Amino acid sequence: MTSATAQGVAGRNKPTRSRYLIMVMLFITVVINYLDRSNLSIALPALKDEFDLTTVQEGLILSAFGWTYAAMQIPGGWLVDRVAPRLLYALALIFWSAATLLMGFGTSFAVLVGLRLLVGAVEAPAYPINNRVVTAWFPERERATAIGFYTSGQFVGLAFLTPVLNWLQHSHGWYMVFVVTGAAGIVWGVIWWLIYREPRDFKGANEAEIEHICAGGGLVDLGSQSAAKTKQTFNWKDFSLVLSRRKLWGVYLGQFCLTSTLWFFLTWFPTYLVKYRGMDYIQSGFLTAVPFLAAFVGVLCSGLLSDWMIRRGASLGAARKTPIITGLLISTVMIGANYVESTSWVIFFLALAFFGNGLASITWSLVSALAPTRLLGLTGGVFNLIGNLSAIVTPLIIGFLVQGGSFAPAIAYVAILALLGALSYILLVGKVERVTED
Repeated sequence: MTSATAQGVAGRNKPTRSRYLIMVMLFITVVINYLDRSNLSIALPALKDEFDLTTVQEGLILSAFGWTYAAMQIPGGWLVDRVAPRLLYALALIFWSAATLLMGFGTSFAVLVGLRLLVGAVEAPAYPINNRVVTAWFPERERATAIGFYTSGQFVGLAFLTPVLNWLQHSHGWYMVFVVTGAAGIVWGVIWWLIYREPRDFKGANEAEIEHICAGGGLVDLGSQSAAKTKQTFNWKDFSLVLSRRKLWGVYLGQFCLTSTLWFFLTWFPTYLVKYRGMDYIQSGFLTAVPFLAAFVGVLCSGLLSDWMIRRGASLGAARKTPIITGLLISTVMIGANYVESTSWVIFFLALAFFGNGLASITWSLVSALAPTRLLGLTGGVFNLIGNLSAIVTPLIIGFLVQGGSFAPAIAYVAILALLGALSYILLVGKVERVTED
C-alpha cells in the first residue's frame, strides 16, 4: 500500500465531527426557544401601562405559558418517542413562533393570555427533543459538554439579545418584540427541516463517527426505534414506571427547584429592576444581561467540568451531580440582594446566583443516564412537566408576595427553593445508573 493510499484509508477511518454541527443547531434552537419564553417579561412594563394590569394580572399573564407547557409535557414526551426530531421540531418551531408573532397584534389582556397559552403548549416537546437528539448523537463522555453547550443558548441569547429587544420596544413599541422573535423562529424551523437527519442518515457523518458514538454509549438507532413505535398507543405501565423510581423523583423535584430560579429571571427580573429598584428601561436592559452572561459562563463550566471528571476516572454520578449540587447551593446567595441598596451589589448577588443556576443546569445529562432506554421521551416529558410547574408557580407566587410593595419575600422564596433542590439531589438520586424495566 502506497503512502498516499494509506493516508486516504486513515482519513476515511477518522471519525467526522458532524455531531458538533448538530450541537450548534440545538444551541440556535434553544436561543430562539428562550427568547420566545422571555420576550413577554421585556414587554411587560409597557403592557402593564397600556392595559392597566394589576400585579396579580401580571403574574397570571407571566404564568400562562407554564400552564400549557407543563400540561403538554407527557403528550409531548410520548410524541418524542414516536415522531422523528426532524419533523416534530420543525413543526413545533413554526407553530410556536407563529403564535409569538401574533402576540404583537394582541388587543387585550385575554388575547395575550390565550396566545401565551398556545406558545406554551407547542413548546412542550422542545427539551425532550433536545435530550433525544443529544442521546442519539453523542457518546456518554461528550454528552454533558453537548448539553451544557446547547443549554448555554438560553443564557447567552438572552444576555446579548435582551438589550436589543429592549431597544426595539423603546424605539418601535412593545409589539415589535414579538414580531421579530416570532419571525426568527419561523425561519429557523424551515432551516431545521432542511438540515437535520438522524446519525445514520446524515451524509456528513462517516461510519467511523457512528462507531465512535455507539462505542461511547450513544443510541444512534433511536430513529428506527421511534419508527417502530409510531403505531403504539399510550401504555399506563410505562407511565407508572417513570413515576415509581426514587432516583427519578430526585431529579424531578430537583428540576422544579432549579427552574424556579430560572423562571424568576425569565419573568419578574426586568420588572424588579424597573419598578422595585428604580431603573429605566435602557439601563435595566443592559444590567439584565449581566446575570445571563454569568449563567452562560456557569453552564459552560458545568458541562466541561462534568466530562473532565469522567475522563479523569470519576464515577458518572459524581461527575454529573457535583456541578448540579454546587450550583444550587451557590444560587442561594441571591438572598443577599435583600440586604443591599447599591445597584452594583444587587446585580452582583443576582449574577452570582444565576451563575450557580447555570452551573447546575446539566440536569438533562442525568435524564439521559437514568431513563429507561425505551422511554427516554416519556421520562424527559415527566421531568420537564414537574420541573416546569415552576413556570406556573413562580410567577404567581411572586405576584402575590409583592402585593405589599416589597420584593424581599420573593427573593427569599426563590433562594429557599434552591437549597431544597440541592437536598433533593443529595438525598434522593443515589447511584447514577439506568433504570431497568424489571
